[in-house]
This record gives sequence, C-alpha cells and structure tokens, in this order.
Amino acid sequence: MFMAELHGFRDLRVWQDAMKLAVDVVKLADKLPRQELHGLSLQIRRSAVSVPSNIAEGWGRKRDKEFCYFIDIAYGSLCEVETQLELALRCYGMEINDIIIQCNGIQKQLRALRKKIEERVQGKG
Repeated sequence: MFMAELHGFRDLRVWQDAMKLAVDVVKLADKLPRQELHGLSLQIRRSAVSVPSNIAEGWGRKRDKEFCYFIDIAYGSLCEVETQLELALRCYGMEINDIIIQCNGIQKQLRALRKKIEERVQGKG
C-alpha cells in the first residue's frame, strides 16, 4: 500500500504484524517460570511492545526523518526480542521458531518501509 493511501499507522502492515508479534510474545512470556516474572519475562514483554509502539510514534511525528528514527528504534527492539527469545530457548527449552519467523518478516518490512521513506525524502530534495 502506498503511503498516500494510508490513513493512520493502523493501516501499516508492519504495525499489524508487530502487534501480532507482541501478543504472541506476551503469551510466551506467560509460560516462563515464575522466577522470571521480573527478569526475562518483563524484559521480553517490554521489547515486544516497543516494536509497534515505536512504529506508531514515528508515524505520529509527521516528519519523514523522525519516522525513520523511530523505525530504527523499532528495529533495535526487534533485535532485543530475538535475543531474549534465544535466552528463553537456551534456558528453558521454549519453542520459539514461529516467533523468530515473525521477527524476520517484520525486520524485512521495517527495512523496506525505511527505504521507501528515504526514497521519498530524496525525491523532495
């Protein structure tokens, strides 16, 4: 979908996919041992929630350079999620393959969105 056709961040496929990821990560975090309640569980939730949140915040800034900045933050948070998922696998043997596949897809979408915004900025100048 071309950016001009979008009415809000909820129309962005990457935001929709990031929301699904956040829900799936919260559900996985619920399965972590109780001793992780204030450790890995809390951190992985925060990182996962940060991905769609930063996409939305960047959209709301209404400036392409700021949007790119928040896309970069979302990407970094996504890398955090992957690292924490790897810890969940290594420490507790949790099944993470489906969520890792989601992360990879969102990473590609974020890179493509950033590229599209950068091309638009270059077209203006």
